[in-house]
Amino acid sequence: MFNILTLNKIAKCGLDKLGDNYTITDDVAANADGIILRSYKMHDMELPSNLKAIARAGAGTNNIPTDKCTEQGIVVFNTPGANANAVKELVIAGMLLASRDVIGGVEWANTLTGDDVDKQVEKGKSNFAGCEIKGKTLGIIGLGAIGILVANAAYALGMDVIGYDPYLSVDSALKLSRHVKKANTPDEVYAAADYITIHVPLMDSTRNTINAETISQMKDGVVILNFARGGLVNNADIKKAIADGKVKKYVVDFSDSETVNQKGIINIPHLGASTEESEDNCAVMASEEIADFLENGNILNSVNLPNCSLPNDNVGRITIIHKNVPNVIAKYTEALSSVNISDMINKSRGDVAYTIINTDHAIPADAVEKLSNMDSVIRVRVIK
Repeated sequence: MFNILTLNKIAKCGLDKLGDNYTITDDVAANADGIILRSYKMHDMELPSNLKAIARAGAGTNNIPTDKCTEQGIVVFNTPGANANAVKELVIAGMLLASRDVIGGVEWANTLTGDDVDKQVEKGKSNFAGCEIKGKTLGIIGLGAIGILVANAAYALGMDVIGYDPYLSVDSALKLSRHVKKANTPDEVYAAADYITIHVPLMDSTRNTINAETISQMKDGVVILNFARGGLVNNADIKKAIADGKVKKYVVDFSDSETVNQKGIINIPHLGASTEESEDNCAVMASEEIADFLENGNILNSVNLPNCSLPNDNVGRITIIHKNVPNVIAKYTEALSSVNISDMINKSRGDVAYTIINTDHAIPADAVEKLSNMDSVIRVRVIK
């Protein structure tokens, strides 16, 4: 039986995937085996001693103390692509809102009174005229699950699209329309685009990606869209660029005290993934990821450990989270010399690695103790 702590409301269709072998609680004092959450900030939270895995029902994991989890052998998952379509649709909506003054027009129309509203509308509508996105160039920084969908949708709407992503995978490239131009540097995107949308994770290396220097490389009247994370755009620099006329509009899905009620900024209250379909998709994926890890030791879509899996059809199975250092596998197999190893896989990610070992015999307790006492080992878990 596994105990799962939910730190936010998680869609029932996802939690139902866990089945009868799980108890679900929202009591933060519970000594949970796994945590499923959305935006709850965990950095000041004391992690349960039994905690083995955390699944974020969404893409970003900056609300989770990932480094601390890695040190303690806790696997952190996210759900890439589960909310991609929802965010894509809102990005397109953001472009349209920035191009056509729909918001201003609606607000004005709601102030009209009298029997001649139709005449007032015809007289005043020119104040809210805008431009079409067809024929304009959209620049995309980050061609992951969301960036690819945005690129393909924008091309289908008649836009020219240029994207930059130095980590573009083969699988992602195959999903990208052949009509999307791939830039060699972000500078190419900044110089070419009428609209720029950013879709990268927030890290030290990406914080303030959009700043005074990068804005200076953009076209006059550029529209900037941020549906990834607020810290990717420097608020002070974007407000100055709007005041100077360099940036026409800034559309942001992460409203804060520096962006609300500012001329030229369209604040959206973090609605990117807020659809019924997206919340269901994220909940299902998060539940399936955490269940496969707890029950089988398999890892898929972790942000701190490598993807690693084996069929679970043997008598014994043990997993080891360990440091990525030379000559450790031989030590692990030596510790298990009293049983026959039928299959094994080892994968690494930076300074950490993960090994799954299947055996034809039950895992002896003394072997587990030997492994646990090795300097290179972070965490050992007997699956069966």
